[in-house]
Amino acid sequence: MIQNYISGVGLGLRREMMDELLPDIPSEVHFWEIAPENWIPFGGKYAKQLRQFTSSAPFVCHGLSLSIGSPEPLDVNFVKEVKHFLDLHNVIHYSEHLSYCSGKGHMYDLMPIPFTEESVVHVSTKIRQAQDILERPLVMENVSYYAAPGQEMSEQEFTLAVLNEADCQLLLDVNNIYVNSINHGYDAESFLAAMPSERIVYGHIAGHFDEAEDLKVDTHGADVIEPVWQLLDKAYALHGVFPTLLERDFNIPAYSMLKQELEHIATLQNKYLTLQPKKKPA
Repeated sequence: MIQNYISGVGLGLRREMMDELLPDIPSEVHFWEIAPENWIPFGGKYAKQLRQFTSSAPFVCHGLSLSIGSPEPLDVNFVKEVKHFLDLHNVIHYSEHLSYCSGKGHMYDLMPIPFTEESVVHVSTKIRQAQDILERPLVMENVSYYAAPGQEMSEQEFTLAVLNEADCQLLLDVNNIYVNSINHGYDAESFLAAMPSERIVYGHIAGHFDEAEDLKVDTHGADVIEPVWQLLDKAYALHGVFPTLLERDFNIPAYSMLKQELEHIATLQNKYLTLQPKKKPA
């Protein structure tokens, strides 16, 4: 049986990476992440390869279509499908985006939830409902956004309010904080410091696209840049070392190139592990 907690350095697993990574799963990757929607429909070769992976290494799931902020009711049947998938593969944590991607139909994009008190109540109610079905905490990710319709609260205030009202956990996306701080003109370190350390289950780090000096687009298709590495360093200084996963969703290089960024995460973690007691596993 694999360990029932995650630690260290993680990597997002894509189907196109499988042939390169099996059968000798890289030992420097301590946990892996998949989107359940990308795997639930598949059997055959892909299902067999995934079982080989999940029976050998810790996994988390990062969902794409829960649409927790949608005005529509929670898709209970979908949540039950996800629960079955998590149980089948002994998945430790299930995270989702603090956004929505559906109304009367699926939009295939992550839309910003209005930062209002009404939205806090609506979203938190759906999170608690999902947690009851999943029989595990839901881990919500702070997301990148490019507009804030009907805004009555700051992103920071809204995020904290949802975490407290829903009593859920946090996937801390460091790149999203950097992207939003540039696009919306706030101080990234202040936002980072306001996040509750006790709710952080794990973190994300990724690359993005520079559309303009004051417009960054969260793409997960490029190398992590130095200011984002510096913000991750600051995150460890503020919150202690938490498990951190590298996202790379397209323009995926050979594993040998990804390994360099994984080693950078490990170097930053080791810097702080030598300075402070180890954080209790989530």
